[in-house]
Amino acid sequence: MNFDSADAITISTAVREGKVSAVEVTKAALARIATRNHLFNCFTTITAETALTDAALIDREIAQGNHPGVLAGVPFAVKNLFDIAGLTTLAGSKINAENPAATQDATAVAKLKQAGAVLVGALNMDEYAYGFVTENSHYGVTHNPHDLQRVAGGSSGGSAAAVAAGLVPLTLGSDTNGSIRVPAALCGVFGFKPTYGRLSRAGVALFSSSFDHIGPFARSVQDIAMVFDVLQGEDDRDPICTKRPPELCLPQLKKDISDIRIAIAADYFTKGAEPALAAVQKVADAIKVTKYVIIPEADCARAAAFVITASEGANLHLDKLRSRPEDFDPATRDRFLAGALIPSSWYLQAQRFRRWYRDRVREVFQNVDVIIAPTTPISAPLIGQQTMISDGEEILVRPHLGLFTQPLSFIGLPVLSVPIQRQNALPLGVQLIAASYNEALILRVAAALEAKGVVSASVIFNAFN
Repeated sequence: MNFDSADAITISTAVREGKVSAVEVTKAALARIATRNHLFNCFTTITAETALTDAALIDREIAQGNHPGVLAGVPFAVKNLFDIAGLTTLAGSKINAENPAATQDATAVAKLKQAGAVLVGALNMDEYAYGFVTENSHYGVTHNPHDLQRVAGGSSGGSAAAVAAGLVPLTLGSDTNGSIRVPAALCGVFGFKPTYGRLSRAGVALFSSSFDHIGPFARSVQDIAMVFDVLQGEDDRDPICTKRPPELCLPQLKKDISDIRIAIAADYFTKGAEPALAAVQKVADAIKVTKYVIIPEADCARAAAFVITASEGANLHLDKLRSRPEDFDPATRDRFLAGALIPSSWYLQAQRFRRWYRDRVREVFQNVDVIIAPTTPISAPLIGQQTMISDGEEILVRPHLGLFTQPLSFIGLPVLSVPIQRQNALPLGVQLIAASYNEALILRVAAALEAKGVVSASVIFNAFN
């Protein structure tokens, strides 16, 4: 079996059937990381010893005739803001390196381990999850596997790049304003942000509590669905985690999608994004979508998202901003300081607008089930690139990457970024968006697109062997 390109379900099936051992799979993953990670800088920590111990336990379970879990032997890694028992949770910061080690795994990490997955390490990110590029002044830049001179996106850049580079088939990240979807699009993999509160954030270092989601990156829709199914369920450790019963999505992937009402996002989601619009049209044509809808006041939603996340993030780190400003990544520090200066009246007005906007979007979803929109307006920019030209105007690159993601996480909608591979060009992403708790509809549409060959993740390790 080619472990570099196999998806998680293929690996776990082979392990359970005895075609390969969990230890063999884990050793192969660790060897890939050891020989290739220096190219990409995905990992901040590698947990080789515990990974091999956990893999050996899975092999013993199988030898004894026990069921080792639906993800048996699948190597995975997590963004370095998920607690891993025995390790300090860095959250991309120098300051956090002084904290004591975590005493228990984050809920999401624990659930994947219970399903038989094997944790092999923690992944690079923008400091405190505040960024779209993973250019970290403390732990280095994560390079895009499709072009090492370009960013992987952020803030979950290490998570997306590790999957695209063939290091591991599954990773976890977090998404506040687009931090799963942006790197997924730039690295050409699947990245899923479920409904706000659908998955537990217990044991995850937060950036903006009223926005933060967690979710998976993977190489196939079925892997995304499997991980989502494993992670669902209420958790008293996270007060915003829903008590809504889990809805298993993997069994629904092959359902016909002809009854799903799909439309293309117009107006705001078509501005300054010509290459991305071609990707959206490719998806729409494949499933014969011709209807358009307008999500009202999306530009205001993005502005309000900036205000709320900057305010909440700054408040969370205010003490350290006052006492240790020199120990922050300069880019993060400056944005937090700006957030600390935002008047409280602006924050309150943004929250009032948020309620109004949520109601308007609910009205849109009375007439449509899934909406298609670009994930990013551009493909991966160069490392260090500060500005770009859009519609004849020079604009800042970093915030512009979240142009189409922020208005959607603003009200916690479930969104999957699906990868569009382009000949002789960098990949792009297309967002599949639904009303809250309609993850199954999104995943069914994605599975249909994958079956048609319209969307696909690429593992590009061969270029670096």
